[in-house]
Amino acid sequence: MSINSPIVYQPVIGLEIHAQLQTNSKIFASDPVLFGQNPNTLISAITLGHPGTLPKLNIRAVEFAIKMGLALGSEIAPWQNFDRKNYFYPDLPKGYQITQDKTPICLGGSILVHLKSGDKILPFHHIHLEEDAGKSVHEGDNPFSFIDYNRAGTPLIEMVTEPALHSSEQAFAMVSEVRKLVRYLGICDGNMEEGSLRCDVNVSLRPEGSDKLGTKVEIKNMNSLRNIQRAIEYEIIRQTDMLNSGIQIIQETRTFDAHLGITNSMRVKESMNDYRYFPEPDLSPLEITEDWLAEIRAKMPLLPWQQEKKLMDEYNLPAYDAHFLSESREMAMYFQSVFEHANYAKQISNWLMGPVKSHLNEHNLSIDQFVLSPQNLAEVINLVEKGIISHNLAVQQLFPLCIENPKRSPSEIVTEQKWSQEQSGDELKTWVDQAIAAYPEKVKEYQQGKKGLLALFIGEVMKRSKGTADPKKVNQLVSEALNH
Repeated sequence: MSINSPIVYQPVIGLEIHAQLQTNSKIFASDPVLFGQNPNTLISAITLGHPGTLPKLNIRAVEFAIKMGLALGSEIAPWQNFDRKNYFYPDLPKGYQITQDKTPICLGGSILVHLKSGDKILPFHHIHLEEDAGKSVHEGDNPFSFIDYNRAGTPLIEMVTEPALHSSEQAFAMVSEVRKLVRYLGICDGNMEEGSLRCDVNVSLRPEGSDKLGTKVEIKNMNSLRNIQRAIEYEIIRQTDMLNSGIQIIQETRTFDAHLGITNSMRVKESMNDYRYFPEPDLSPLEITEDWLAEIRAKMPLLPWQQEKKLMDEYNLPAYDAHFLSESREMAMYFQSVFEHANYAKQISNWLMGPVKSHLNEHNLSIDQFVLSPQNLAEVINLVEKGIISHNLAVQQLFPLCIENPKRSPSEIVTEQKWSQEQSGDELKTWVDQAIAAYPEKVKEYQQGKKGLLALFIGEVMKRSKGTADPKKVNQLVSEALNH
């Protein structure tokens, strides 16, 4: 390497993933937790930090945090204190945030992510509970900021990783898996666009082979998986150029401009001393007993990787199918509900990965918004598997009609449309004879070796049957007639 060759740097990335917990009320007050309400309608004297008010801990929020820790294999701290994190922002009405500094609720833990290079286990440092701040609103060219305190006091878990990620792909995969997991657990809806799941990203560079961490830069409030990737990739390039030019990296907080694809300086990063942490005097220490932990463990649902294994072991599904179906708990549950009425696991999976997925994608729906009940989809599948209608007819005609008429029985629709392919042998033979008689020249070509023409005659028979004939029977009868 020449003296002037630029140094090769390794990115070191840490994430702080914030998840709003789906409790009915706020973490220290009885105000409801709802999204999209009129500004400043979900507030009280406690939320606004009026003198003389006292916080009261929402136990459901504690249980949700413990569920996440158990899912990640974290150690649950038996004794915890809450702390005040002092700093002034206009959207933090008390002038301090109640959080956990010295005694986070969950310690350690890890999550498995799927990367192009293979699976990798990424570690967490801790998870702590805290309250969310309000929201500053900036409207057009108005020089004033407006404050909506509805979000203030919403319970949050902050999941802090170890500085152990080294690419934007790993960060994307980790946040994706966390989002899937909080949805499985039912503790957060994972909606990044609404801010219920968001992420701060810490990026630093160090010379390849070095163990010493570089100066980190924090990118705040990322609420898109793609933008997390884009921000990291831009920041790696920015910091590399600075270091190669001899410019010192400063510890600062930056924001990401999604339109321009760049980060911009927001403020110099506060040090821990700036926050002046001290124990929250208005909240008693919290004890997590073994009996309480056992009770929470007993209520834990199957986790994504457990669900995936169950689908392969109990339903003999391929790994690809099981991974797709376990992407959301709702999809896995829908599959199992369909199976209760139609004992064809692979065929159900094919329908969910094919026509159902296409419909959901086209209309931007999730499976829990799908209008067709598991019983009715099972009936459609049974009609195909029992040979009453063809698969093509079911996909192209019956399935759309069932979606338009979700309360009607698929069997009733088939009967009404006269789609049953239980034709008599004479009826099928007539259609076959007609199809062959219509193309005498093609018959000669087929008999001279152009076997691919078989599809032409099968297609003609299916047209005459209006798609109701059994393709297998048609194939057999056409082949017999042409080879006679």
